[in-house]
Amino acid sequence: MAGIAIAVPATLLLGASPAAAHPMPHSVVQLDVYKDEVTAQLALPVGDFTTASGIDLNTLASTALPTRSKAIRTYLAAHIHPTTLKGEAWQVTIGALSLSHTEQTSTGPYRELVAKAVLTPPAGADVRHFTFDYDVIVHQVVTHITLVTVRQDWAAGRVTGDGATQVGTIRLDVRHMKVPPLTVDLGKGSAWRGFVAMLELGGNHILTGTDHLLFLLILLLPAPLLAAGGRWNGGLAGPRAALARIGRITLAFTIGHSVALAATALTRFEIPGRPVEAFIAASILVGAIHAIRPLFPGKEALVAGVFGLGHGMAFSFVLAEMHLSTTQLATSLLAFNLGIELVQLLLVCLALPSLLVLARLRVQPALRVTGALITATAAIGWLTDRLGLPNPVARAADSAGSHTTGMLTVLALTAVAAIGWTLVVRQRGSGPTELELPTTTEPAASAAALSRVP
Repeated sequence: MAGIAIAVPATLLLGASPAAAHPMPHSVVQLDVYKDEVTAQLALPVGDFTTASGIDLNTLASTALPTRSKAIRTYLAAHIHPTTLKGEAWQVTIGALSLSHTEQTSTGPYRELVAKAVLTPPAGADVRHFTFDYDVIVHQVVTHITLVTVRQDWAAGRVTGDGATQVGTIRLDVRHMKVPPLTVDLGKGSAWRGFVAMLELGGNHILTGTDHLLFLLILLLPAPLLAAGGRWNGGLAGPRAALARIGRITLAFTIGHSVALAATALTRFEIPGRPVEAFIAASILVGAIHAIRPLFPGKEALVAGVFGLGHGMAFSFVLAEMHLSTTQLATSLLAFNLGIELVQLLLVCLALPSLLVLARLRVQPALRVTGALITATAAIGWLTDRLGLPNPVARAADSAGSHTTGMLTVLALTAVAAIGWTLVVRQRGSGPTELELPTTTEPAASAAALSRVP
């Protein structure tokens, strides 16, 4: 009779249409799969959790959560029982707890309890195939549903943590009045899938990293020019000299950030993020000033290498957040860095024709200074933001990284236009271009050349 009294209302409630009753928020369990363990983030509606556990959190302030933390951890540990497919128990450790406000599309805003759990299998057990016996709320609230998803899984190529793949649903089986365990089958992972995913992540990281791109491009902007008298009016470097200088700058930046990335990632050295990010913003500001007035003419490669160390440390933060094993980390380091370099090489090749043509135009000084001022403004915005003063300039500069398609299109079109312009000029045999600057590989130009440049 008790079973019937529970089963009939539960069946009616589970079979009701959304319009028949007010939808209740569901729980979400997000899994991060590592080589030797699985971590789970539990997002639990406070109202249903209070009903199921008897631990009243409905009116509890976030600051008072530590007073209930022991009871919460004990309750959660009693209702989370992962095992191997052969029935061997995993170890469950409940970690950080927090209260927050959230919203689901069908339910509106509500409070949720967020709990972190570490699920550790027996030695040698498979973390990709296991049984997840979980009934945190549904053992009491029979209409409750728990969605189980995977957020990060290196061996399956999921490395960004953006979005999640659903692997199953936990709910009451009203026919047997039990909560059946969920069999988690993550398939067969491989190092190759992790390598490819990290290669893509490295490429996307440099492509959407507006600050890294600006630093490199602003150093390359005056590369075809020669300095004299504290100004960029010493004439033009020869084509080979300009290409060599651009190559040295790009290579030095690559070596700098590669060395720092490898050192910080492999040693798992923890670096505070804010000072590194502020250092990057300062490096962009220095590069912008140099593009207006030469600060270190002829030494751009050295500066690019030194500042590249800071940029490499910032890249390492991405790897540090993944908690990879040593083998996975070494593979990821190679792939991530390769992705960065391939995209960086693509961008330099797209920008190169425009840089060489721009240096020979009469409007070059105005365009160079305008670009440098815009870059300096973004750098100042980032610097103040990373020192603790948020501002709209930093937000606008960060948002520029979301328009990668437009940026690549503009670079490609300008590259095509620059190549076409160069071919037309050569066919006409017009010799020097609009700006009659001497072309030389010497560090300074003649006095006669200087007299023709404002």
